Amino acid sequence: MNIEHFLTNAAPSWMIVDAQQTDIVMSTRIRLARNLADLKFPISFSEQEAKLVNDKVMQALLSLNEEQLHFSYFTIKDMPILQRQILVEKHLISPYLAKNEKVASVFLTDNEAMSVMVNEEDHIRIQCLAPGMQIEEAYEAASRIDSYLRRKIPYAYHERYGYLTSCPTNVGTGLRASVMMHLPALTMSKQMNALIQMMTRLGMVVRGIYGEGSENLGNVYQISNQITLGKSEADILEELRNVVERIIQRERLARKQLLEQAPLVLEDRLSRSLGTLKFARILTSEEAATCLSNVRLGVDLGLIEEISQNRLNECMLLIQPGFIQQYAGTTLQPAERDMYRAKLMQGKLQTQERNETPDTGEKGEEPYDV
Repeated sequence: MNIEHFLTNAAPSWMIVDAQQTDIVMSTRIRLARNLADLKFPISFSEQEAKLVNDKVMQALLSLNEEQLHFSYFTIKDMPILQRQILVEKHLISPYLAKNEKVASVFLTDNEAMSVMVNEEDHIRIQCLAPGMQIEEAYEAASRIDSYLRRKIPYAYHERYGYLTSCPTNVGTGLRASVMMHLPALTMSKQMNALIQMMTRLGMVVRGIYGEGSENLGNVYQISNQITLGKSEADILEELRNVVERIIQRERLARKQLLEQAPLVLEDRLSRSLGTLKFARILTSEEAATCLSNVRLGVDLGLIEEISQNRLNECMLLIQPGFIQQYAGTTLQPAERDMYRAKLMQGKLQTQERNETPDTGEKGEEPYDV
């Protein structure tokens, strides 16, 4: 696949709703950090060593003979800034890798469920994305790539400490398992601060939509394990599942209480958000994300007529600055992006309405025409 495939597709497989609890758990991500034996870590290696790592991984992955695991290869420094930004917005590469101007690359499967980042913070970062809560399934998929690479490339591994990594917080399993959760009711009822403190005590961490250092956008949070040393992979996955199930229960209870305490006020607030998305002429990404979160909640509670979760997921991607400029086909200033974003949201939601009306024989709008 060429890079255009990954830049223009606003509906990657891991955002297509076909899994459990997708009204609250939007997606699952597994990340494995690995380094090659007998080479310095990226923070101190030479350009020659970086190229050696890149060549070894490329030779292994591009010779992988499995139909569903066909990888496309892209070097980071050859990508324009906007293309890197879009891949970050799609969670296919990390913000850290996007800033790398040296020998760094990414391998992507056609369906965008798997990516392998090379010379990020570690030599290799294997990532698997899946829709809904599929913690064990995503780990199994990432493990298959990990096992294949381990047979081809010797890893840096210590019998006592496990996998050795650039950052001590990843030593051991090198496993970071996370779920992206939509928690509007817990946010509205001001329970998130207490929840975040409780997560820390349970060995979990709550981050924003793009992971470490990012802000909460549209009431979307990433919950992940904090500890990678001294626990098995199975224990880490089970603990995350248990925590996520408890958060789901609390979010469902908070939604029920909101609905019981002030149903008309809630319906008014969520409906106003739908009106804003349909008719506003200017939309910042923050306002658009908040409105989309409210509309998603309204659909889940049956207060707003059906809008598919796939369409709402697509809109969450499209409101990002990189995607806005990709659709516009040119660089836009922030104020211009806000106007284009409003126009784009109107088009997407009106397309949804037209698709739901009986077929009159007239041709509908193409999904990606703007």
